[in-house]
Amino acid sequence: MDGAIFGNNEGGRDLEALQKKFEPKRAELKGQNDELDSLKKQLTTQEGKLNEDALASLKKQIESKQKQLDRALQDAQEEFGNQQQEIYSRILQKIAPVIVKYSSENGFGMIIDTSKQWPQGPVLIAGEAFDITKPVIDLYNVQSGVAAPATGAAKPTTPRSGTGAAKPAAPKPTDPK
Repeated sequence: MDGAIFGNNEGGRDLEALQKKFEPKRAELKGQNDELDSLKKQLTTQEGKLNEDALASLKKQIESKQKQLDRALQDAQEEFGNQQQEIYSRILQKIAPVIVKYSSENGFGMIIDTSKQWPQGPVLIAGEAFDITKPVIDLYNVQSGVAAPATGAAKPTTPRSGTGAAKPAAPKPTDPK
């Protein structure tokens, strides 16, 4: 489903726009992480040279900045995940009828989401000959009328859990994107 949702022109466009929207936050988190790394290096190099008060102050500053970074990262992950889930849900409502139509016209009695293979998911083996993602995407792109992005469709950045809730593609402080 991830491939069908985010692999079509509309889903790719919307996911790319979401990722661009979060670039400033990603850069901010990277800056906070770099600052924290710098403080940790300072602690390592000057630990034996600092008096107890200065050492305690530096450790407290590192701990405080780590907590701030962790909270900001968690908030960003949650916000990104929520917005990614909104895109997913909106496009799923549009693409589901295309999947139903394709499956009935091509004699499929059952469609299985193979996003998660065994042991994370119930599917042990799924041959490529049974994968209908590409033809469904092609049909949906024609039906939706959304033009292909100039750079190509964005790929999903994270797997989805079995419940359909997104695991956010988090703006990571060490991610150079």
